Amino acid sequence: MLYTILILVVVIGIGAVIIFNLPSFSKAPSGERLARIQQSPNYREGKFQNLETTPQFTSNDNILKTAYHYFFPDVQDLSPSTPIPAVQTDLQSLPNNAMVWLGHSSYLLNVNDTRVLVDPVFHSASPFSFMVKPFKATYNYSSADMPDTIEVLILTHDHWDHLDYTAMKELKNRIQHVVCPLGVGAHLEYWGFDPAKITEMDWQDTITVANLKFTCLPTRHFSGRGLKRAPTLWGSFMLETGTYTIYIGGDSGYGKHIAEIGKRFPHIDLALMENGQYNPNWRYIHFLPEDLRKALNEIGAKRYFTGHNSKFALAQHPWYEPMRNVQAYAKEDNLNIITPKIGEVIHINQPDETFDVWFN
Repeated sequence: MLYTILILVVVIGIGAVIIFNLPSFSKAPSGERLARIQQSPNYREGKFQNLETTPQFTSNDNILKTAYHYFFPDVQDLSPSTPIPAVQTDLQSLPNNAMVWLGHSSYLLNVNDTRVLVDPVFHSASPFSFMVKPFKATYNYSSADMPDTIEVLILTHDHWDHLDYTAMKELKNRIQHVVCPLGVGAHLEYWGFDPAKITEMDWQDTITVANLKFTCLPTRHFSGRGLKRAPTLWGSFMLETGTYTIYIGGDSGYGKHIAEIGKRFPHIDLALMENGQYNPNWRYIHFLPEDLRKALNEIGAKRYFTGHNSKFALAQHPWYEPMRNVQAYAKEDNLNIITPKIGEVIHINQPDETFDVWFN
């Protein structure tokens, strides 16, 4: 019996070593990159820290419970019963001052005739292709649909549903520059990206790329693609074109940073906020509906789009619930919240445009 147990332990150990050495898991920051990270005021005790104390789970949850609920869900309509309606748009000819949502937290913007791609995920939101597959849609965007030239890639953090290894390999030669939080560039360099094309930023850093101004700002979240927690920074980005100001919110729980961003940038034309994959036990790292409502009011944008939904089932709520929630907030709080279909063109210079309801 003991011999059998030892064999099982060895087999499991070997399997774990093989899995965690797959290229998609990448490598932790090291060398000069790690030395720079260690100088960050947001890096303490061997990992990045939030502005506020942020447990990954509340006292009622843990990673085993999360795994159990994923494999044995008890929520109706976790996934759509029919393909999600999507619009097939020719992204090669996306007009200037326009944006397309590609599902979940993936966006393509064309501002100042500059293509900006955000968190492109076209495959699984998991290290294993058979898990966390995308919902079926009437059209599923892929790397093949992306423009031949992508001037700027923005990555908000390195979680699997925001950093897609396969998509990065597919798009590498089209991307001219990458803007990302500290440490995230280690993944890209390991996957073959030219280090000269990568700019890693700490919170409050500002850079101008392709005549666009990017400011990296805090979120309340965490990072990591393997067992180690928070080896790289996470964040949001303010994109300023000279004409328009666009907030790319990334993943976040509610915190004091929201109001601070709203005060620092009082003229946001469009805010892209997280809405979906929430759980009361994750409230520190993902907006609960009531927290999102507060955040929308505190950011104070002229117009909002809320993503992080309609592509993957990562939490226990009906797939359509996030959109229904913001539909109510728009009416009750007099907020300009748009709900376009995946692939439908959003004109940044047309703040009064409307979109049909497709999720009821």
